[in-house]
Amino acid sequence: MRMLAVLGWMLAVVAPLSAGDWPNWRGPDFNGVASGTGYPTEWSTDKNVAWKIELPGRGSSTPVVSGDRLFLTCGIDGKNTVLAYNLLGKELWRETIHQEKPGKNKKASGSNSSCVTDGKSVFAYFKSGDLVCLDLAGKSRWQLNLQEKFGEDTLWWDLGTSPVLTSKDCVIAVMQTGGSYVVALDKATGKVSWKVDRNLDAPEEAAQSYSTPIVTHENGEEILVVLGADHVTAHHASNGEEIWRVGGLNPTHHKYFRSIASPALLDGIVIAPYGRGDSVTGIKLGGKGDVTGSHIVWKKQGNGPDVPTPAAAEGKTYILADKGTVTCLEVATGKPLWSGQTEKSRFGFSSSPVLADGKIYITREDGKTFVLAQGGEFKILAENELDGSQTVASPVFVDGKILLRTDTHLYCLATK
Repeated sequence: MRMLAVLGWMLAVVAPLSAGDWPNWRGPDFNGVASGTGYPTEWSTDKNVAWKIELPGRGSSTPVVSGDRLFLTCGIDGKNTVLAYNLLGKELWRETIHQEKPGKNKKASGSNSSCVTDGKSVFAYFKSGDLVCLDLAGKSRWQLNLQEKFGEDTLWWDLGTSPVLTSKDCVIAVMQTGGSYVVALDKATGKVSWKVDRNLDAPEEAAQSYSTPIVTHENGEEILVVLGADHVTAHHASNGEEIWRVGGLNPTHHKYFRSIASPALLDGIVIAPYGRGDSVTGIKLGGKGDVTGSHIVWKKQGNGPDVPTPAAAEGKTYILADKGTVTCLEVATGKPLWSGQTEKSRFGFSSSPVLADGKIYITREDGKTFVLAQGGEFKILAENELDGSQTVASPVFVDGKILLRTDTHLYCLATK
């Protein structure tokens, strides 16, 4: 049931995305980098908290922001739900989308996938297979269930990939044991623009991926870069056809090398974490067909992430391993520039690092956030704790404010 605030319907008239927006879970450029300055580096439950709201249901998705409103998903009374708030923490509306399919893992839920927005619509995807497009006032434009249309989910664990937007379509990568594919749906109508199989020679669970594609340009053309099933593949955004592929991410054909962390992209290099933290590979964009032998420019073994996605900016990538090791690599060469370890803890890291105003923000699963210098050495500037609630969503940075979602609450952190 839709619940609209008094001014909700007025939100249907919107401006395009602005520089301060956070339209997908990794930010405007898919690389975990925030624009703007003035973000807080220190906070606690009673310091630099602009507001805090209790969420009405459980979910793991990272919020996305367009203009003066944010969107996230959760399960409420067994139903998939999209929620909209303004940036003062006031709920604007909520929309339910069919029955929730609960998570299996204690850290997950039926609402792991983050929304994506183009400033006109918001798109949400759930473990149940439901994909919905809403206008910014919460009215459904279209919806369908991918599993009902194309086949059952065969993932051993919980859905993790999030939808991405090309200039024309909403794209979902379904990478699983048997029946893997990438599908594009027209943003305006929900009709299938194209669907291509992505069945690669990966054994058992290694065929399964929870990563999110990147939308970028190559030779002036819009393309998709997809990581999973022991490969990185590039596809024409116009029709889904494969342009090139790189294999060799699982040279021993390990049966359980499923991938969770998504790729990052900087300066024409795809940064591809793989193998449960076993490796990070730098792959040059370009070429046709199988370019494994020519386009892998570097490969780093060990201290990679299983879950957190790398951040990348200014010629460097920042790799956060699940147990708190942070490594800075030169993107062009893979050369290690520095590495360091945060405090030892029984809690790991599931959320991904964000670079903002010359600093690196990493949030642990107990909600503790470490702020590091984005410089030439490993240096912790601050350590900030909230209420200790489980935190797997990544922090979001807009206009000097940090939005941090825990299992139970949404915080807005800002200097006063």
